[in-house]
Amino acid sequence: MTIREASAALGAEILQNGFEDAEFHGAYTSDLLSDVMANAREGGALITIQAHKNTVAVASLAGISVIIICNSRPVPGDMIEAAKNEGIAVIRTKENQFTVSGKLYRLLIACEN
Repeated sequence: MTIREASAALGAEILQNGFEDAEFHGAYTSDLLSDVMANAREGGALITIQAHKNTVAVASLAGISVIIICNSRPVPGDMIEAAKNEGIAVIRTKENQFTVSGKLYRLLIACEN
C-alpha cells in the first residue's frame, strides 16, 4: 500500500505533499519519541498525536516514511517544513490512534493477501 492510498483509505488529509509515494508495510503507534526510535520499523508509518518538528527528527532517524497525526491536532508550519526537507509525508485524521491503528492494520493485512 502506498502512502497516498493509505491516506485516501483513512480519509486523512495530506499536509506535506513533497514525498515519494512509496509503499510501506507496517506502522508503529506511540507518543513517546524515544520508544519510536527504539521500536519503529524502517519505511513504516508512525501513528501519533505528537505534532511538532521533533517528531520529524525522530521519524528521520527511524527511517519512517509517513507520520499520521491523529485527533485533528494542529500541525505547526515548522513541522511541515522539517518533513518537507526530510521527504517524510505528514497526514492528519480526525480519528484517534486506536481507530487509525486498527484500520491501517486491516488495510495492510488485506494488501499482503
